[in-house]
Amino acid sequence: MRAIVQERYGSFDQLELRDVDEPKPGREEVLVRVRMASLHPDVWHVVFGRPYVLRLMGGGVMKPKNPIPGTDMSGVVESLGPGATRFRTGDPVFGETLPKQQWAHGGTFAELVSVHQDLLAIKPDRVSFEEAASVPTSGIIALSNLRGASEWGPGRRVLIIGGGGGVGSIALQFAKACGAHVTAVDTTSKQEMLRLLGADDVVDYTQEDVTAREQRYDLIFDVPGHRPFSSFKASLNPDGRYIPIGHEGYGALGRDALGLIPHFVRLMILSRFVRQLRGPGSPFPSKAEAMERLRELLESGSLTPIIDSVYPLQDVREAFRHMVEDELHGKVLVTPGESV
Repeated sequence: MRAIVQERYGSFDQLELRDVDEPKPGREEVLVRVRMASLHPDVWHVVFGRPYVLRLMGGGVMKPKNPIPGTDMSGVVESLGPGATRFRTGDPVFGETLPKQQWAHGGTFAELVSVHQDLLAIKPDRVSFEEAASVPTSGIIALSNLRGASEWGPGRRVLIIGGGGGVGSIALQFAKACGAHVTAVDTTSKQEMLRLLGADDVVDYTQEDVTAREQRYDLIFDVPGHRPFSSFKASLNPDGRYIPIGHEGYGALGRDALGLIPHFVRLMILSRFVRQLRGPGSPFPSKAEAMERLRELLESGSLTPIIDSVYPLQDVREAFRHMVEDELHGKVLVTPGESV
């Protein structure tokens, strides 16, 4: 089969299209013929191997353990491994291929990929393969951090910084589905997209610092997540909650060794004394639970993925350049075949 292969960390210029052996599904695994695979910041981190500390978190220290990048995909079930009973051959599915929370390649930039059945969900008929492939990692991150939805449902005010990105756009729509009043912050060109996604109020951060407003919020969902908490404290209600995600701008912060880890350690220590930094106390959803919730949101129309562009697999380097260097309006995808 055709696949993108990376033999060492470095840059997307080292990615090569090659013929490789087809994977064989193991126990409780499903072999999926990939229709679409999405790019996202975590894929960039593993391709570049930065920050360096992430190499200790499952992906391989000196080089990627799995040479085929990508974690998110949609496609059609090709065959079933022993003990795989949740799906049938021919089922349209979507999901993330990594069983744990780790920075590693997941093998989706290929014509075929083997995935544990619990990481997949049936693709709703109302969404395309492109839309389905754009959701898994961003959706899992959003849902994992927005658990405890009753705290910010109807009558509550939510501020989403970076609302036009992959994680932010899903968080925006999920908050709206729960009945919250949502203010979304992003660049000038994304203001109309934020309105179309359901934002009640939009802010252009190039023109206004939303934290200078007198408005107070019950939840601040900060996708960049690298400013000091003191920047947001005055914008939170006393019983509000601040949730930073952590987006390093593809290395723009220059923290190659440890990335944002020291920043998040400081926030964890501070959370012992600041209620607004504490989580809701409910457990993180499993990936299977998160995927089922994402399927429900897609099925109901509460979640509408936005697609920026689709590249053929052989143009994956250009797809990466576009993701890193240009202002996106939705997800960037690669496909081993024709767009559907």
